[in-house]
Amino acid sequence: MVQQEARGYWVILVSFLVAYVLAVLPLPQWLLFARPEWVALTLIYWTIALPHRVGIITALPLGVMLDALEGAVLGQNAFALVVVALLCFTLYQRLRVFSVLQQAAVVFVIVGINQLVCQWVQNLEGIGSPTLSFLLPAVSSALLWPVILHVLRRLRRHYMVT
Repeated sequence: MVQQEARGYWVILVSFLVAYVLAVLPLPQWLLFARPEWVALTLIYWTIALPHRVGIITALPLGVMLDALEGAVLGQNAFALVVVALLCFTLYQRLRVFSVLQQAAVVFVIVGINQLVCQWVQNLEGIGSPTLSFLLPAVSSALLWPVILHVLRRLRRHYMVT
């Protein structure tokens, strides 16, 4: 039993590591503004699927590491991901019964809130975006949600992560 739990944690950690790699993957200049929020998407999935394992306590170190990785103000992504985890934790029972399109709409809103929190901190710094283009990652994340959902669900079932 202990070995299965350790294997389960391994799958979760590797999925977040892949999300970090995708978060810093070089993209063409025209595509940088629409980069999906990979870490937030992965956190949303695991919080909905396994709220007893991944949640607010997990979101804090994930956000601090993302701040360090992106060179953002320390705490910007941590605060935003804690808000995301809190929203997902309160909505996870409803989200599980939604269709994939309904989930994608909710993911759009949640990632949009994530972007609004980050934009708010950037505005305090004086480097915020003057337009609504900072919400483009919410659109691309919502469009990618069905793929993320099916890939992570298949991994969770294959490795029997509970």
